[in-house]
Order: sequence, then structure tokens, then C-alpha cells
Amino acid sequence: MEFENRNDLPTPALVLDVEALDANLAAMSEVLPGDRLRPHVKAHKCTRIAALQAARGHRGFTCATAREVIGMAKASLGDDLLLANEIVDPRRLDALASLDARVTVAVDSVETIEAAATAGIAEVLIDIDVGLPRCGCAVAEAGALADRARQRGLSVRGVMGYEGHVVGLEDRVKRSEGCATAMQILARAHADVGGDVISAGGTGTFDCNSLATEIQAGSYAVMDTAYAKQGLPFRQAIAIEATVISVSKRHAVCDAGLKTLGMDHGDPRIPGATVWYCSDEHTCFAADPMPKVGNRVRLLPAHCDPTMAYHERVFCLEGERVVDVLEIDLRGW
Repeated sequence: MEFENRNDLPTPALVLDVEALDANLAAMSEVLPGDRLRPHVKAHKCTRIAALQAARGHRGFTCATAREVIGMAKASLGDDLLLANEIVDPRRLDALASLDARVTVAVDSVETIEAAATAGIAEVLIDIDVGLPRCGCAVAEAGALADRARQRGLSVRGVMGYEGHVVGLEDRVKRSEGCATAMQILARAHADVGGDVISAGGTGTFDCNSLATEIQAGSYAVMDTAYAKQGLPFRQAIAIEATVISVSKRHAVCDAGLKTLGMDHGDPRIPGATVWYCSDEHTCFAADPMPKVGNRVRLLPAHCDPTMAYHERVFCLEGERVVDVLEIDLRGW
């Protein structure tokens, strides 16, 4: 092992609490066993972590990019891979169609259907707009698109829709009500489309989405401070190990900033301190007592997905001891 202890790590470093990760995987598999969960690998982008999820019975996975699909297939995790994203690049579609894996892609238009069929993709889900202004067709278009896909020789497995506009709501009642409204839309589309699959959900709605046949939760595995506000039964497993490099009477500065953390959900949290702001390479914070130059601090990211994607590897910790290093091998495009 190149590094034996947390304090040996060069900073900034992405670290993973293996006990917390294992507890998170266990908690989720108890509520959503087997194929009730289709873990989203975009949250960690690591085939080693995906293998741990598969070992708990979750053999189908959700992916956000063609690279993730290809990497999962090459890691012998290709039993049932869903690219929950529209794609029209013929080179990427050709690569997916040639894999020795079961690959399903999301489609929401005649153009995405034609691209999938031309490449030789076998199976699709009709992606439905359930309220998040992103991808997905209108309910009124779903049946016709399913017919078009079948005419082009594609197998339509069912529908998918992501209630991403409500999964982050801190109030559980509002989150549940918003999820129910979104799933009513998806149910109407499914009635026109048919198929065995209704794919939806995320970490924030994993236990209140009663319509979906499978839940696409991802962040639960490593967690972040945004989801922590919801009181979910999952623990913060990742953090950024940083070093204090400057101290004044008012504030301190550590060597981790925007280029190490996903910031779209807010500033990171430093236990026992108040974060002032982050810049490219720095986080400025205040604490009582103030740390000294050379002290270590741990930053808890607000959004795990981009945080994981910023790093090439994650150091696995048992307490203070480094027990493994995992390559984040699905990052990039």
C-alpha cells in the first residue's frame, strides 16, 4: 500500500469510509432487495463499488453516459444496463450495440428511436416528462413513440421518468406528494406504452415511490450533505481530506476548493467550522479554536456525483488506516 494512514495522504484527497459505505448498501438492500433497485452508477462512477452493489443482489444498473455502460460491461457487470439518457451519436450507439451485455436506452423522440434502431440497439424505454424540465416526452406522445419503436424492430420494455424536481425537497410530506403527482403522470404514459418496466425514483424518494417497478437511486451509497438534510437512513461515506495552508486572526484556508468538490448544491461542510466560501483551489473558513498551518480538515461535499467525477481515485479508510484504493474508472465521457 502506497499510503498506510490518513495523515500520509497527499491533499486534497477523496476518501471513503468503508464502514459507512457497507452500512448504506445494507440499509438500501433491506428496503429494496434484488431488482427492486437499479443502482445509478453516476453517483460513484466506480466499478468496484458497483460490484459491491451487485453482490447484494442488484444485478441491473442505471448509467448516465455511454462510457459508464461500456465500463460496466467490461467489468462483467452487464446483466442489465440502462442508459437513462437520450443519445444520438452513432459512434457511441454502435459501441453500445456491440457490447456483450444487455443494454437498454432511453428514447423520447422519433430521432432518438431512429438513432437507436439504426445502430442495432435491441431494447428501449420511453422516457416521460413527469415534471422535471429536462428530457422526456409528453404523455400524449408516449403511445405513438412506442408504436414507432416497435415498428423499427425495437423491444419496448416500458417507461421511465425521473421526479428530480422533488427528490431534493427536505420536507418529507412535500417530497412524497410531489413524487405521487409525478408518478400519476408516468402511470398514464405506461397505460399507453405497455411493458413490464416502470423505472423511476432516486435516493430522496426511494421509500415513497410505490408505482415504480425499479428505483434508480445512486447517491445513497456514498451520500452528501444535501441528502443528509432529509434524515435518510444513510451515512456520509465520502469526504475530501485537506490541509490548512494559511491562518489569520479571522479565518483559515485549506487546499481544496471548486476543483475538488461538486458545488451546485452549495458549499461543503467542515465539522466544527463555518465555511465562508470556496475558490478554485481554496476553502476559507472560521473555527474556534482556529487550526494551525499544517493541520488536517475534512470537507463534506454537498453533491457526491460531481465530486466523485473530479477524482481519479478514492482512498478507502477504516478509521485512520488506508485499506484500499479504488480507481474511479467510469469518469469522463
